[in-house]
Amino acid sequence: MVATLGQLLSAIPADQILTMTGDLATEIPAEVVESSGDVRPGGLFVARAGQSADGHSFISDAIAAAAAAIVGEIEQPDLPIPYVRVKSAQQVLGPLSAAWHSFPSRKLVIIGVTGTDGKTTTCHLLHSILKRAPGVRAGYISTISADFGDETAPTGLHVTTPGAPRVQAYLAKMVEAGLTHCILEMTSHGLAQSRLNGVDIDIAVLTNVMHEHLDYHGSWENYRNAKAIMFQMLGQTRRKPNLPKTAVINADDPSAEFFCAIPADRTLLYSIKSDSDFRATAIVHRAARTSFNVADQRIAMSLMGDFNISNTLAAVSAAQALGVDWEVIKRGIAAAELIPGRMEVIDEGQEFIAMVDFAHTPNALKRALEAGRSMLKPGKRLIAVFGSAGLRDVEKRRLMAETAARLADIIVLTAEDPRTESLDDILDMMAVGCLAQGGVEGETFFRVPDRGDAIFRACQLAEPGDLVMACGKGHEQSMCFGKTEHPWDDREAMRAALRGAPLSTLPTAERESYAPD
Repeated sequence: MVATLGQLLSAIPADQILTMTGDLATEIPAEVVESSGDVRPGGLFVARAGQSADGHSFISDAIAAAAAAIVGEIEQPDLPIPYVRVKSAQQVLGPLSAAWHSFPSRKLVIIGVTGTDGKTTTCHLLHSILKRAPGVRAGYISTISADFGDETAPTGLHVTTPGAPRVQAYLAKMVEAGLTHCILEMTSHGLAQSRLNGVDIDIAVLTNVMHEHLDYHGSWENYRNAKAIMFQMLGQTRRKPNLPKTAVINADDPSAEFFCAIPADRTLLYSIKSDSDFRATAIVHRAARTSFNVADQRIAMSLMGDFNISNTLAAVSAAQALGVDWEVIKRGIAAAELIPGRMEVIDEGQEFIAMVDFAHTPNALKRALEAGRSMLKPGKRLIAVFGSAGLRDVEKRRLMAETAARLADIIVLTAEDPRTESLDDILDMMAVGCLAQGGVEGETFFRVPDRGDAIFRACQLAEPGDLVMACGKGHEQSMCFGKTEHPWDDREAMRAALRGAPLSTLPTAERESYAPD
């Protein structure tokens, strides 16, 4: 792809441009990027202020790497290449990248999925349906991976929505591969940081809005407003032929009315408890199978728990909005494979159930533990292992501990990405939540700083028929101590524990406490 600087600038609002120097006919034969390390000869470098560094400090590096032009927010006199000063580099990065890739989202049907919990599961369920729909070739971009039809690629270790240039590159790759649809997981961080700008969205799906990420957003209202950006995008982007801009909303969520008020061509509601267009009834939970009725159809799946029924309803509603036949929907749901790290059973021949789940918010933990409790026979115990991340929402530490104290029989509090905070301080805050619900340290809850040892001890406590559930990490492949990401996989830790020894690879191994250097 080769575009001129002027052609790229035509994709952003005119009032964003403050000053320009240089020739608008300058050709841009390489991609738009936001990291000077990604600049290729002839590329466009967008300099913006980030949380840890200011891109304007790297303009000289971009020029040295043969960038053809620079976009930024600060006056830069006497640059040897064209420079465009804009109001917000963050706002224009996505549209500039979309323009360089010839607006790939306009050539795809884009289904956006947002919410506190259940985004990835909903994306994968919908993908399983669309793979079986005649005339449809669907890909997805989730926080775990991206699917391009014939190949997949991981999207990172601790990632939210990828940056705008990568999103647009992924979409362009899907167009090149002949895909027709893309399911795009949209996080609150990605929406608030304008990483989805330049994406023409057609269907917006909400799973729920619960307590999470207040460390970044500042308030629950700001967090909800970030989610709302996806629904506002419905009215800000082009309509595709015969496809109304559609909002799909969880009617059971307390914020349903708020999201329903955002204009869309049509709004579809789904629920378990409330009146809606797609409401689950006649729910039956069995050991390895869940079934329910919706819209006079019987749906069967291998996923467990009411929360996965809700996720399935979200996928079903989106599929119906796309006109997918019910028989295709049912086959897609029935064939959906278990998602790595989501209620994943680990079996090493032990006499109790061992599971790993990604639940890392109060609501997700509540739903995971409720699902776990429903799997137990009378008199058997639920043993939960989890932590709470450092440099993140502090209030949820207490809330998660209180939730677990109400639902689990035994709790093991441990590390979960403490980052530069004191792990002991984090565990202290969580212990307060356990104590507030009548927990007794040393009897109903324990503090074990090393996560490998915590999972091992939980397995040692388990008796035949019990359930050990390690929550919070799921599919993730690393854990952050200080500023270093250490390789880590809860599933491997659970396997090691079941085989008789803790996985001892973290800085906390063989220490009674841990504090960052």
